[in-house]
Amino acid sequence: MYDRIRALSSGRTVILITHRLGSTRSADPIVVLDDGRLLEQGTHASLLATDGSKYAAMWEKQAATYSCQ
Repeated sequence: MYDRIRALSSGRTVILITHRLGSTRSADPIVVLDDGRLLEQGTHASLLATDGSKYAAMWEKQAATYSCQ
């Protein structure tokens, strides 16, 4: 499905709203909002590398559920 989205969105701006953070890895930029406020933005790698990143905390929490299954 994500390959199809990438193919159709080539050269276009796409807004992807998701709770599955794995689908955001190739997005540039990733924008993290909380209660309508911009918390942070950047690439997947830069957000994971940022100390105190809300995105990184959510990523780690979600990744932990996959490794337990």
